[in-house]
Amino acid sequence: MNRKVFHFRFQTSDSELRTPNRLSWRLVRVWQRNWDVYLKTWKINFLPPLLEPIFYLLAFGAGLGYLVGQIPFSGRLITYTAFIAPGILAINVMQNAFFETTYASYVRMYYQKTFDAIMATPLTVEEIILGEIFWGASRSLMATVLMMIVLSFFGLLAYPWSLAIIPAAFLGGLAFGSAGMCFTALMPNIEAFNLPVFLFITPMFLFSGTFFPLDQLPFWAKILAWIFPLTHVVELIRALALNILSPENLWNFLYLLVFCLITLPLSLRLMVRRLIH
Repeated sequence: MNRKVFHFRFQTSDSELRTPNRLSWRLVRVWQRNWDVYLKTWKINFLPPLLEPIFYLLAFGAGLGYLVGQIPFSGRLITYTAFIAPGILAINVMQNAFFETTYASYVRMYYQKTFDAIMATPLTVEEIILGEIFWGASRSLMATVLMMIVLSFFGLLAYPWSLAIIPAAFLGGLAFGSAGMCFTALMPNIEAFNLPVFLFITPMFLFSGTFFPLDQLPFWAKILAWIFPLTHVVELIRALALNILSPENLWNFLYLLVFCLITLPLSLRLMVRRLIH
C-alpha cells in the first residue's frame, strides 16, 4: 500500500530510485513544502510587503519628496515619490530572495535538519537546492504583487506595462536567490552572513539608483552601480512602472539572464560540495 502511494507522489520507477535523475520535476515538492509552512503564518508574512511601501512613501515621499519636489528623469519631470516607488519594488525583490536563500535556507539546512529529511527521499541534492532557489524567487514575486497593489492605490504604476514587473521580479528573484545560495554554501556559520550583507547587500541598497538618479553619482559610483545586479532590476522595473521602456532596458534583461546562468549552476555545484563531499 505504501509503495503505491510513494509511486503516486513522485512518479518514479525502481530504476530511478536506484539511480535518480539529478534534476526533475520533483523539485516542486521542496517548493510545496516551503509553501505549506508559509501558509501557516500567512498573516504575518503578508504584513511586511503591504506596510513597507507605505512606510517608505511616507518617509521619503512625503518627507524628502517635499524638499526635492520634481526631478528630471528620461527627458521629463517626475515627482520624487514616483521615482523611488520602483526602487522600493526592486529592493523588495532583492531582500526577499536573498534572505530566503541565506538565513532561512541555512536554518532549514543546519538547525532544523530539513535538508537531511528530504535527502532520505528520492529527491537529489540538486533538486533540493533548486527548489529552495525557486521558492526564494517566488517569495520575491508574491511580495512584489502585494506591494504593487499598494502602490497602485497611490497612482504610482502605469498600466498595462507595469504588469510586466511581475515576471521581471521573478527573474530578479532567481538572480538574488542563486547568489544567496552561493553564500550559504560558503559561510561557516549563520553569524558569517553579516559579511555578504555588509559587503554585497548594503552597497547595492545605497548605490543602485534606488533613491538617487545614477547620473548624479560620481564616476566611481556609476561604475560600481552598473556592476551590481540590483541596478539592472531597478532600471527594468522603473522603465516598466513609468512606461518609458527603451532599447537600453534589453541590456538590463540580458545582464540578469547571464547573471542567473552563471550563479545558478555555481550555487548547485557549491552546495553539492558542501552537503556531500
